[in-house]
Amino acid sequence: MSAHADADAEADDGGGLSERDRAVLAVERRGWSGPGEKERAIRERLDMSPTRYYQLLNALLDDPRALAHDPVTVNRLRRLREAHRAHR
Repeated sequence: MSAHADADAEADDGGGLSERDRAVLAVERRGWSGPGEKERAIRERLDMSPTRYYQLLNALLDDPRALAHDPVTVNRLRRLREAHRAHR
């Protein structure tokens, strides 16, 4: 099942983001003192591996529902992703 299909299956109202997707964006909104703290929070709060977290996050950056939900975070992460791709 794709990340979007997973999200659709967990959506609260059928048209918005799932609780899990909103939680992923909330983790990204927060400032972290280091990668270890963030990875612990991903495992403990979201009950998923950091690898799965970043897969979901990357899919969310292309989801218009995520942009509508949290445009500041999504646009910031899109800029970072594009800068990283341009640097390669």
